[in-house]
Amino acid sequence: MPIRPENRDRYPSDWSAIRARILFRAGQRRDRWNITVEARCEWCGAENHRPHHETGSMVVITIAHLNHTPEDCADDNLAALCQLCHNRLDAPERARGRRQRQEEAAGVRELF
Repeated sequence: MPIRPENRDRYPSDWSAIRARILFRAGQRRDRWNITVEARCEWCGAENHRPHHETGSMVVITIAHLNHTPEDCADDNLAALCQLCHNRLDAPERARGRRQRQEEAAGVRELF
């Protein structure tokens, strides 16, 4: 998932190295002929840049924070996931955020 601009400062300065390490763990590397072997989703096995076996959409492997805390970049808190698995992981958190924003907006309306 793209990093939201308001969260960019929450990521460590070495995020690209951390991301590369997790992608390597998920299988991304170059073979002896310098051909990239793509990473796979650590949950469902979907292969990066190939059609997803459930949805048929092109897979893009992303790095997910399992506890939804970008500052926590411990290996056991990070997973290389396809969009479907990442969205399934994030759905409850996104719903909570939407509810909170709606409640805040309603509170502002009540003031006026």
